Amino acid sequence: MILVFVAGLCYSCVTDNDDNGYVATPFTLEVPQVFAERILPPVIPEDNPLTVEGIALGKKLFFDPSLSADGTQACADCHRPENAFSDARQFSIGIDGSVGTRNSMPLFNMAWNYNEEFFWDGRAQSLEEQIFEPVTNPIEMKNTWPNVENTLRASDTYPALFEQAFGTTTIDSVRVSRAIAQFLRTLVSANSKFDRFLLGQEELTPSEENGLAVFLDESRGDCFHCHGLPANPLWTDNIFHNNGLDETFSDRGRGGFTGDPREFGWFKSGSLRNLAYTAPYMHDGRFTTLDEVIDHYSEGLVFSETIDPLMKKVAEGGVQLSDQDKADLKAFLLSLSDPSFINNPNFQQ
Repeated sequence: MILVFVAGLCYSCVTDNDDNGYVATPFTLEVPQVFAERILPPVIPEDNPLTVEGIALGKKLFFDPSLSADGTQACADCHRPENAFSDARQFSIGIDGSVGTRNSMPLFNMAWNYNEEFFWDGRAQSLEEQIFEPVTNPIEMKNTWPNVENTLRASDTYPALFEQAFGTTTIDSVRVSRAIAQFLRTLVSANSKFDRFLLGQEELTPSEENGLAVFLDESRGDCFHCHGLPANPLWTDNIFHNNGLDETFSDRGRGGFTGDPREFGWFKSGSLRNLAYTAPYMHDGRFTTLDEVIDHYSEGLVFSETIDPLMKKVAEGGVQLSDQDKADLKAFLLSLSDPSFINNPNFQQ
């Protein structure tokens, strides 16, 4: 994979270091050529620049079950590297057996989420803010931040690691979230077969070529409005849509957060990258296979008052793809998966 390099801009690097003049080692984020040529640079907050030590600390915290109340569950238990940092279960299970209500979102290319709205309903306004919730969520880690802080302070290793990352042995929830966010911003996926095709390094099969044509054709797949053109290699618009799953909503999605009934049933468009590893699909994991997803858009659309106008053929149940177009669309979508991402040793425990 050809890469260009963008520094994880250090800005002051001492804004969180007790004004002691300490500067952690700035980290250079490797930005893939396929991104650099087509979209804007990554979002790196001025108050949380990437550093070698911060990323190392964030990775350790991400895989550490001591963040949970009973010391049994890490972030990685619901965001597994082999599943592109998602969960193969329909709903993740918390420390006491509590079962969630939404499918775990995959984690990659989050530094290019320009609207800075995270979770299926966009309720977190930054990656750092997103990290605060799972630790205290009563059906996830079920912990308190004071308890997390005390646990880490009592560790033989963490005080020194926080000092290396932030220039202070003071451990608090803000520094925990910043460290994990730094690690997550390094989870870049951009080496799929289709990426190599865009760079002129590989050819598509006839089936994949027709699948791309179906994806782009408003009279057939009509997928690109929510998931982007090849010029947008994120393969999501990172905004919210009602994609015709239900007539009424037990989970109101974006509308449940904003309180706006016009947004009931809106959920973030998931990236189409790494679909080979991220089943089950949709916000509630209702579809276990990619074939079921394609069938939904082909003939399974359900009308509701807030359905997105982009679901233009809801009256017909969907776009009514032929069997061949379905098979070819699936082949194209699978060409967006990146085995080097799930096998990257930098992202493993």
